[in-house]
Amino acid sequence: MAKTGYHHGDLRSALLAAAAEQIAADGVDAISLRALARRAGVSHAAPAHHFGDRAGLLTALAADGFDLLAAELEDTSDARAAALAYIRFALRYPGHFDVMFRRGILRTDDAALATARARSGAALRASVVDGQPGMAEADQQAVQLAAWSLVHGFAALWREGALADSPLAASTDPESVARRMLDTVRFD
Repeated sequence: MAKTGYHHGDLRSALLAAAAEQIAADGVDAISLRALARRAGVSHAAPAHHFGDRAGLLTALAADGFDLLAAELEDTSDARAAALAYIRFALRYPGHFDVMFRRGILRTDDAALATARARSGAALRASVVDGQPGMAEADQQAVQLAAWSLVHGFAALWREGALADSPLAASTDPESVARRMLDTVRFD
């Protein structure tokens, strides 16, 4: 008699997707490997097999997020387009965004995380000072930090609902509010 069993397919990807959904809905503190296994309909040992522990899961999710962000940033033509891509990413992938920059919950020495983080950082920095070869490196870094702080701060404020009833957000569409904001600043 042939053994029949449950075949999940790409379980690692399914677990990461389920983790991202749960974090987006309930916050990062709600995630556990056991709850994730229940959510994905697999044995409680399955997530541990793929990620080791909670930090391994969150690190893999963050690395996946940095890869997704890099792909979106690398497909932009200028600083304004990159800023909008960053904001769209944060709103489209809230579960990833919520863990990517929380170093205290990640294995910061993980090679895949370091590679993905470096790739997305390089894409963001390049978009900000591209075409400014004469700018001093210290000035480039200051502009890059200001640009990242601006778009990350806006994305976080929108994600957290801080702009929901604010007179500063004249629209309920985050992209139109972001476009208006970006029209008032220069990234070079």
